Amino acid sequence: MFDAARVPSEIGWYLAGFADGEGSFNVSFRPRPDYPVPWKVSLCFNISQRDQVILALVKQHLECGTMRQRQDGVWYFEVNNLVPILENVIPFFERFHFLSAKKKRDFAKFVQLANLMKQGHHLTREGIEEVLRIRLTMNDGGKRRYTDEAIMAAFENPQRLHARPSFDG
Repeated sequence: MFDAARVPSEIGWYLAGFADGEGSFNVSFRPRPDYPVPWKVSLCFNISQRDQVILALVKQHLECGTMRQRQDGVWYFEVNNLVPILENVIPFFERFHFLSAKKKRDFAKFVQLANLMKQGHHLTREGIEEVLRIRLTMNDGGKRRYTDEAIMAAFENPQRLHARPSFDG
């Protein structure tokens, strides 16, 4: 079982600083006709980097996640399973916190989303609305595959999920 207190301080602070600059906390929506709501909501913490050494160190000390190399040669570390997010990622960054206001804000919202999902709220229409409210200002709005309007419209017309996604800038 993961214990953030076992991570050596100098390594933990280094990795937190690295993630402060290069890491990202995200929430995504994927259409799922077999779910109680039209969407599968997923959380993800990730870091991408050309050099895999630092990412391997992150993986080793978080004791979770996967690494892969993209076509362009960039390495990608990610944790997208709710249990290790709750049990490893969040405790690590609660101990080794961020210095930048933006990453602190995004992490706080990520924790809020993880707790909401832990309680199963993302499996209701009202929960999806809450997820959308929380994610609104994460990553400065970010690039979204599905607009909030398209996500909510799927509750009225699930067939629209199989249409091409709309991109909002």
